[in-house]
Amino acid sequence: MSVFKVRTALVSVAALMAIAACSGPPPAATEPAASATPAAPAAPAAPPAPDLAAIFTSTGKPTDSFKLTSASFVDGATLADVHVYNSFGCSGGNQSPALSWSGAPEGTKSYAILMYDPDAPTGSGFWHWLVYNLPAATAGVAAGAGEASGKALPPGSAQGRTDFGSPGYGGPCPPPGSGNHRYYFRVHALKVDKLELPAGATAALVGFNINANTLATAQIVGVFGR
Repeated sequence: MSVFKVRTALVSVAALMAIAACSGPPPAATEPAASATPAAPAAPAAPPAPDLAAIFTSTGKPTDSFKLTSASFVDGATLADVHVYNSFGCSGGNQSPALSWSGAPEGTKSYAILMYDPDAPTGSGFWHWLVYNLPAATAGVAAGAGEASGKALPPGSAQGRTDFGSPGYGGPCPPPGSGNHRYYFRVHALKVDKLELPAGATAALVGFNINANTLATAQIVGVFGR
């Protein structure tokens, strides 16, 4: 081999070694990045509490002529102790107030009375009094007519079971510190002579049948808190 060829081969080898030295070691293999754990979905927001007073009011059928009044209290006023419950920490007289009505629509064949507290902390309000099958000739009930026996009501009348667990009037007795509660007294003019309901029917059953047969309603509201 000629000297020229040897020198050329050596130069080529040196050049390759220089290139290798400059390029450095091959890059180290890297593991793929771990995927991030997906965030848990946010819990859905709790729905707002229902406005039970608005729901109760929406079931009414007020008219300009049908009116309800009371000789025991003025609409919007505080109920006297004589009408307050006599248990659960309350010591009232538990006497139902006097109620009078007029101007019922044509076709009225009977009446019903409901007393309801939409502010009770139950999630469904509280039913304090349910009277039905009051004859069409009835124009009111006297104070104290809501006793459990029903003897002070017109013949043929009936009372449903309140949320206290028994028929008859149960007066206000809200939890201490819960503010003033509203007590809706509503009279319903019905298109039927009689509601065929079992003795001691629940408030839900009584209310359903009353609303299904209502021609018109009239109401007043009493207030009480402790």
